[in-house]
Amino acid sequence: MRIFSLITALVVAAVLYGVVLERDRLLGFAGVTGDAEPETPVLEDVAQAETAKPEIPEGTVRVIALRSTVQEIDSAVFLRGETAALRQVEVRAETSGKIISEPLRKGTQVTADQLLCAVDPGTSDISLRETMARLLEAKARLPEAAARLSEAKAQIPASKARILEAEAAVPAAEARLLEARAGIPAAAARLAEAQARVPEAEAGLEEATSRIPEAEARLAEAEAAVPAAKAALAEAETRLPEAEARLVEAKARVAEAEINLNAAQKLQKGGFAAKTRLAGAEAAYEAAKAGVQSALAGLKAASSGIEGAKSRLQGALAGVQSAKSQVEAARVGVQSAQTQIQNAKAGVQNAQSQVEGAKAAVETALSAVEGAKAAVILAKSQLESSEAGVKAAMTGEESARSAIQSAEAAIAGAEMNIDRLGIHAPFAGLLETDTAELGALLQPGAACATIIQLDPIKIVGFVPEAQVARVKLGANAAARLVNDREVFGQVTFVARSADPLTRTFRVELTLPNPDLSIRDGQTADLAIEAEGAKAHLIPQSALTLDNDGSLGVRQVTEAGTAEFLPVRMLRDTVQGVWVAGLPDTVDIITVGQEYVTDGVPVAPSFEEVIQ
Repeated sequence: MRIFSLITALVVAAVLYGVVLERDRLLGFAGVTGDAEPETPVLEDVAQAETAKPEIPEGTVRVIALRSTVQEIDSAVFLRGETAALRQVEVRAETSGKIISEPLRKGTQVTADQLLCAVDPGTSDISLRETMARLLEAKARLPEAAARLSEAKAQIPASKARILEAEAAVPAAEARLLEARAGIPAAAARLAEAQARVPEAEAGLEEATSRIPEAEARLAEAEAAVPAAKAALAEAETRLPEAEARLVEAKARVAEAEINLNAAQKLQKGGFAAKTRLAGAEAAYEAAKAGVQSALAGLKAASSGIEGAKSRLQGALAGVQSAKSQVEAARVGVQSAQTQIQNAKAGVQNAQSQVEGAKAAVETALSAVEGAKAAVILAKSQLESSEAGVKAAMTGEESARSAIQSAEAAIAGAEMNIDRLGIHAPFAGLLETDTAELGALLQPGAACATIIQLDPIKIVGFVPEAQVARVKLGANAAARLVNDREVFGQVTFVARSADPLTRTFRVELTLPNPDLSIRDGQTADLAIEAEGAKAHLIPQSALTLDNDGSLGVRQVTEAGTAEFLPVRMLRDTVQGVWVAGLPDTVDIITVGQEYVTDGVPVAPSFEEVIQ
């Protein structure tokens, strides 16, 4: 093993010696003439280019730049999505029962309204026949109810005639009653006249009697007012010295305020006092003058109070004399009122006898009127009984009709239950599951089969919010499935509400699938036709961020300095990223953009020249 390693090392050394040291001989041996000019190595060209460059000023940063020109990119929105059935429904049972049909296996093509599952009818036919029998029975009751209604309606005219006869007897009885009642008012008027005299006389007595306490109260009140008037006079006389003292005190304050005001004015003129002190002194002077006026008003009020108290005392003494005269007059009036009461009571007894006779005549006439009215009420009750019979007959007829309608509804329900025994396909499609097995027991809501419609078929994708405005309804679209098959359709739905988690919008394409070769749930790459856009294709490594975190690139300005330009990403591809927001022609720094800032001088080496 070591011999082979030594031989391999010797061969490699010989090859390296020939390639490096004997290169010209090897080229001649290979048939290259001496006139042909050997190729210059790339590193040698780069070195010569570096040595040929002029001197770079101090502070200038070497960078590599790319001169990019704007291009119009293709007018399509690219998405990743999946196929989906146009419709999918799980057919369920609406009634309970055992399956009596052979099952259809999944993958079977079914037509619209094709029978999928048949449920054992059980006693449904018997229930339908029983309901039909109830309908016939209800229809048989209807003529009998109509006959009872006609009989009840025939009794109403006789009842109305009896009412008219009884009502005709009422006016005669009421006339006799009115005649009897006409005698009552005269007797009652005489009684009322006599009775009116009694309250009048009693009122006169009460009035005369009530005058005595009132007069006595006035006397006591007048006598009680004398001490109060004397006390008020004494109190008013005591207030006079106090008011005079307040006046003297107010005048002293005016003098003091005037002195302070003069001093403040002189100090303020000399600059030794502030204006606020002068204003305070003036306010105090005015307040003192107001106090003098208030004290004068108090003195006048005290003098007026003394005069008023003297007048009230004289009035109280005069009231005592007047009250004594009223007490004597009230006692004389009481004796006169007692005599008038006795005469009025005698007249009342005579008038009451006349009223009793008139009332007895009214009672007799009233009994006759009540008898006539009772006959009317009896006739009306007979009419009401006849009308109640009509309503009962009508109710019986309505009940018979309701029974007919109920039986008809029951028949419709039974027929509907029979119709529900067959579960049919709602549309043409493909069975995704087997139908219910023969002999299986289904309950309401149990699944019979699942049907999907694949022709036409949908392709569902989710477009980012930055590109959703470019997708239009009715736009042409193409999709490439995982088996590289390309299909074509149109956009039939664009969501107006974004997915709350991904912030993307649902887009649906509809395309024909007559051979059902496209399955539900296949992955697909979508390309939706949209308006084109102008953009630059740049390396992803050329992207950078500014101090605010905005995405962009740095360019070489005409002045030879670096400058940040914000960009907007449109698409990410294998060759690079397509961005918008740049001028039509721009020199983008691709190497060294992270080591310069805006305004820093740069010495660019363009990638095209290096290559």
